[in-house]
Amino acid sequence: MIRRSLIASATAVALATSLLPGLAAAQEVTLRLHQFLPPPATVPKHILKPWASRVEEASGGKVKIEHFDAMSLGGKPPELMDQAIDGVADIIMTVVGYTPGRFPRTEVFELPFMMTDPVATSMAYQEMVEADLQANEYKDVKVLGAWVHGPGVIHASRPIETVEDMEGLKVRGPTRVINDLLNELGATPVGLPLPAIPEALSKNVVSGTVIPWEVTPAIKLTELVTNHTEFTGEEALYTATIVLVMNKAKYESLPDDIRAAIDAESGLNLSKFAAEVMWEFDAPGRAIAEKAGNNIIQLPEEEVARFKEKAQPVIDRWVAEMEEAGIDGKQLISDAKALIKKNGG
Repeated sequence: MIRRSLIASATAVALATSLLPGLAAAQEVTLRLHQFLPPPATVPKHILKPWASRVEEASGGKVKIEHFDAMSLGGKPPELMDQAIDGVADIIMTVVGYTPGRFPRTEVFELPFMMTDPVATSMAYQEMVEADLQANEYKDVKVLGAWVHGPGVIHASRPIETVEDMEGLKVRGPTRVINDLLNELGATPVGLPLPAIPEALSKNVVSGTVIPWEVTPAIKLTELVTNHTEFTGEEALYTATIVLVMNKAKYESLPDDIRAAIDAESGLNLSKFAAEVMWEFDAPGRAIAEKAGNNIIQLPEEEVARFKEKAQPVIDRWVAEMEEAGIDGKQLISDAKALIKKNGG
């Protein structure tokens, strides 16, 4: 009798609930997205938030994505990947190289002068994720999108017009491969995540940094250094790899329709979109430096060739390191270049 009463009560509550206006459209799932950049920066403002809005719309209001910018859930940028793995956050965005050595195959896209076009390179990266890396080095998470930023620029306290000008300069670098490049160029590399750049420059921990133009307004870089060196030609000095990943168990636990909504806005769609946005926002970042009267140096092709020559040992070392780890580095380079070319780079 008691059991029947409980069942009847539960049925009545369920029926009454279903008749409440608007409740059927309420969110069924809330996901927390954590990342290291401040809210006005290009990636959170113009990539992650629009992406999340599209997912929410595609799900018919069944999912809500909450944004936690600037490490507001705690921890430091190098901890983001583990936060996704451990479920501290449901979704994270990070620079892959903030966890050096853990994702060696991904580093192929960060090799000097590998990138010819950020959109083509991003799509190549995403295709490699789907064909191999997801099941390999990203097996502990679900990759929603993988991309790279626009051409890397050297920003320094003194003009960098030749390879020799790099000698002895303390330069912040974002990843293991890029720090090796800086060292090969004669600089003293200092590995730091992006949010640490302003303090490091103001306290003379470093005298320069490498980042794309796109993110310079977010950290007011053009007020901290006044010399900016760009590389002419088809290939960029460097780029960094970026991922948006989700806790694997959380992703797999979602209802089919919500997973489908996420999938529809992720993968190659997100990769292409993110790269296009970051590349587009290089221009306004550069314009701020121009307006401030800063010194923007465009290296001639002959000097770029000298940088390329100096960078070759970095590539050779990386191939040797991959071989020691049982990875065919030469084949990875060949595959990456072919995918970039296939996608228009």
